[in-house]
Amino acid sequence: MKPFYDVVVIGAGPAGLAAALASDERGAMTLLVEREASPGGILKQCIHDGFGLVRYGEKFSGPEYAHRFINKIPDSGVEISMLTFVSRIEKKQNGFTLTLINREGLQPVECKNIVLACGCRERTSRQIGICGRHCAGVFTAGTAQYYTNILGKMPAKRCVILGSGDIGLIMARRLKLEGAQVIGVYEAKPTASGLLRNVYQCLEDFDIPLYTCKTVTRLYGEGRLSAVGISSVDEENMIPVPGTEQIIECDALILSVGLIPENELAESLGIPLDKKTKGPVVDQNYMTMTDRVFCCGNALHVNDLVDYVSESGETAGLAAAQRVPENSGRSFALVNADDSLLYVVPQRLDIDNLSDGKVIFFFRSGRETGRTRLVVKLDGHEIFFKVYQRLRPPEMERLELDLFVVCWERKLRMKNGSKIEFSLIPEEI
Repeated sequence: MKPFYDVVVIGAGPAGLAAALASDERGAMTLLVEREASPGGILKQCIHDGFGLVRYGEKFSGPEYAHRFINKIPDSGVEISMLTFVSRIEKKQNGFTLTLINREGLQPVECKNIVLACGCRERTSRQIGICGRHCAGVFTAGTAQYYTNILGKMPAKRCVILGSGDIGLIMARRLKLEGAQVIGVYEAKPTASGLLRNVYQCLEDFDIPLYTCKTVTRLYGEGRLSAVGISSVDEENMIPVPGTEQIIECDALILSVGLIPENELAESLGIPLDKKTKGPVVDQNYMTMTDRVFCCGNALHVNDLVDYVSESGETAGLAAAQRVPENSGRSFALVNADDSLLYVVPQRLDIDNLSDGKVIFFFRSGRETGRTRLVVKLDGHEIFFKVYQRLRPPEMERLELDLFVVCWERKLRMKNGSKIEFSLIPEEI
């Protein structure tokens, strides 16, 4: 390991792999740091297909998709350090000093630019406040997937799945294929939280029931889970309705109740986080509000397609490798989403670094809609609209907008402090 690098990428999942390779292709001396024993991130245990449809036009399993990038590492100049943790990052005048911990002990490394590609983690039963003794048999969906696909162990014989996120739906199908009895998937919201294709392919095709407006409120069991209490949920207030609890016998509860971006390192640097995405506030190049620190993939916001994770990694890696001189200040246009949307990324546009005017935005609707018009305004003037036949919060939308063209057509100019506003308006048929 060298004492100095142009770019250090933290995390060797799909975002980090793409960022490191892109940085190396731009000629930057790049170090890729990973805390696990092998690269690939969560993809290593995702043996189902469906990865790569957008990027490659083919259906790969998770390991197959990851190896598209991993196989390029030996022929690149990327140096990779496995079983390595970043314990501290210090901001210096012209870069950063990272303290790495691995089998060789503590190792300080200096770099000019950092790419945070730390991924996300799952919420646990304690984080959602389920009452009762926390006995064996309560798993996050990712942990159950690891037991089944990597260790070859069955985590359940008769299970309940709480939450209809994509990994919960996929594990419902996986456990049933392995012979477990999947009593049902219970979702507190009135609609499923995963992609519709997974609802059809994982639940309907395998006769696994989906119960909406239901949640688990209590655990029963001594040593091992023996039953759960399930209550109806008040749709308006999203709280359990007293007196509606049903006791369902099971030996496992699988939790698919949301993901949280891993941003402890970003917080340690004082990088502002977006309360909606739980990831850093970034510009169109995925640079955070701290110069020379970039963020991409699920550490930035939770994506539903790995293709978009890789795309953000490539953008961040290329930008980090440009060796942009230290800025005394950046000129920003502010990107805002009204209450009709959950969020829009990026949240800022660095006006001085809009190379060709083309910006890729990602957004999620605030609720399920029918025919809807997306309206984009610059300082109160409409510059773009697009009609969608249907929008769902679980399904992220990608929008590429050429701001130079739309501003030139309307004789408008972005300046420091300009506001770009996204909103959704119902369309009458």
